[in-house]
Amino acid sequence: MHAGADTVNNDMLLNGAVTENTTSHVVSGANTISSGAFSNASGLPVAIQNSGSNVLIQNATIINIQMQ
Repeated sequence: MHAGADTVNNDMLLNGAVTENTTSHVVSGANTISSGAFSNASGLPVAIQNSGSNVLIQNATIINIQMQ
């Protein structure tokens, strides 16, 4: 959409698959974020974490800014 549009349409499609994967003798570790990790961050910080195996992580962000 462009500035001044009356209608806002936010549509997101995430479509993924994890198939035919195997693991053997896998040890997953700790999944932590240290204190102060985002202390000087600005904007929209995002932390995506995974402590497993054969995992599909999909992430998306829609930002809608309305200025009146």
